[in-house]
Amino acid sequence: MKRRLPAIVGWVLGGLSLVLAVSAAVVAVSGFTKKAEQPGQDPVILGFSQLGSESGWRIGNSRDVIAAAEQAGVQLMFENAEQKQENQIKAIRSFIAYQVDVIAFAPIVEDNWRNVLTEAREAGIPVLCTDRFIAEEDTELIVGFVGSDFYEEGRRAGEFLVKKADQLGRDHLRIVEITGTIDSTPMRQRAIGFREVIQDDPRFEIVESMSGDFLRSKGKECMTSILKEQGLHIDVLFSHNDAMTLGAIEAIQAYGMEPGKDIVIITVDGEQGAIDLLKQGKINCVVECTPKIGSIIMNLAKKLAAGETVERYTYSQETVFSEFDEDLQSIPPRGY
Repeated sequence: MKRRLPAIVGWVLGGLSLVLAVSAAVVAVSGFTKKAEQPGQDPVILGFSQLGSESGWRIGNSRDVIAAAEQAGVQLMFENAEQKQENQIKAIRSFIAYQVDVIAFAPIVEDNWRNVLTEAREAGIPVLCTDRFIAEEDTELIVGFVGSDFYEEGRRAGEFLVKKADQLGRDHLRIVEITGTIDSTPMRQRAIGFREVIQDDPRFEIVESMSGDFLRSKGKECMTSILKEQGLHIDVLFSHNDAMTLGAIEAIQAYGMEPGKDIVIITVDGEQGAIDLLKQGKINCVVECTPKIGSIIMNLAKKLAAGETVERYTYSQETVFSEFDEDLQSIPPRGY
């Protein structure tokens, strides 16, 4: 018999404990043996493993998932893995032991999930990947993915750079790249997409690529190290998220250079802090990667509960904000 979960769910973001009331709902997932809940039966319980709270983006993503669950009436078990894969594996195993109906998780890296996901399948519990993906050879163990198209985000960053290079009229631009967590989906796909756009253009040269692990502090460390090595011979920074970008800008300013002018700054996410710097001319381009996918997750669950066919990949709708936009001041508050 399925365990009942209290309607109060505790979760932690950046050391701040929050308690949220989460009501119950009737949700189920097709493709497994479970059937849609009927009135009077136990409500569906969703176990969600968040990878951490390393940035404003991630905190916004967590808040959105919890708010969407409350609005949809989904009963939620939320666990913060604090940037450790072993904590995510423990959380998923705890969800299995608790006999939740559905598991969703944002995998910190792509590899080494087979054992725990096999355990979930053997328990008859469907698993969704959110925001990030797992290794291709393990994808038969999940029912779908909800999140951003990271490859397209990389391409959009590259397309902006081509347009900016045309404006500058330069025949050689030296690029440094600060990537996210090594072996994570956004790190790999953004790098691939970016390179596919610029690789055949002789104007562009990637002179350094370092991992900042999606952390502001490491973004600053990376940029400080790069500046010591490359000095003034840097024309472009492509940073894989806003947190690292904000740290890198601190290093650039400390070095005596002007971000957005001496160095073209291209970033990904769309946090409020990055948009503010775009408006100030200190960032040139922000490729949006929205954390607001909670409602998509809940809508997907409802469709599956009704026995409808859903896409294997459900991507969020995103855009690009740049210095080429006519009215940057009209960008509404980001909420993260």
